[in-house]
Parts: sequence; C-alpha cells; structure tokens
Amino acid sequence: MVEIRAMAVSDYRAVFLLFSETPGVTVRDADSYESIVQYLERNPGLSFVAADRGCIVGCVLCGHDGRRGYLHHLVVSSPYRGKGIAKLLVSHCVEALGQLGIKKSHVDVLVTNSGARTFWSKIGWHQRDDIFRYSFISSGEGDA
Repeated sequence: MVEIRAMAVSDYRAVFLLFSETPGVTVRDADSYESIVQYLERNPGLSFVAADRGCIVGCVLCGHDGRRGYLHHLVVSSPYRGKGIAKLLVSHCVEALGQLGIKKSHVDVLVTNSGARTFWSKIGWHQRDDIFRYSFISSGEGDA
C-alpha cells in the first residue's frame, strides 16, 4: 500500500532519481541538494512523497509566496501510474496550502509534455491563455 507523507531532506536522492528518470521533467541547478533543502525549509510540510514499503515511487514539490501556491515536479514512477497517486499528492498540497489560507495555486507544464497537460486538465486545473511566463536566470544556467 502506498503511503503519502511530507517530504524529508533524507528523501532527496530518491526524489532526484525520479526527476532524472522522468520524461518531461527538466532538471536544473535549482534541483540541487542545497536548493531543495532550502526550498523544504522555506516551505515546511508542503512537499510530499508517495512511498511503497519504504521505496519512494512519487513526489511533488510545493511552496508559496504568501498569496499563491506553486507546485513543481509532480512525478510518479511508471509502474505506479494510473492508480491515483499523482492526484493524491496534489490533493495533499492543495489541502496543506489551504490550511495556510492559500486558495489559488499554479503549476508550469512544458508545452511538449502532453501527458502532464492531460493530467492537470483531467483533475480540474485550468490552462491559462491570458498570460505569458517570462524567466530570467542570473546564474547563466542555460535556457529558462
């Protein structure tokens, strides 16, 4: 049985492996150990993992800016897909954000990731057509 729990720093290696192995997930400097530790400390109890007998099979990073929630890198290992785990991970994020008074959340999805686009629409999230996202990377790390 899969258990959903808050992500711990000690989960980093397994979570990073999931990120790296999943098509449609782009791994960057912001996904380094140090960056993820800082993110988890800034957003305690908002990121979650799905574990099956101690093995991490899914994860989602979640944080907020005080007004809006942001989800990143929702990933479920291939053999565990189609079992409602991703939806459960998202539900935990939305509930935890709601307890902080945050009622609206966003997620960025690569245009080329049709599976993710289908998933988010299927669970009731709405694609925005009224805004463009602009990015700036001060570290000089590749494309946005």
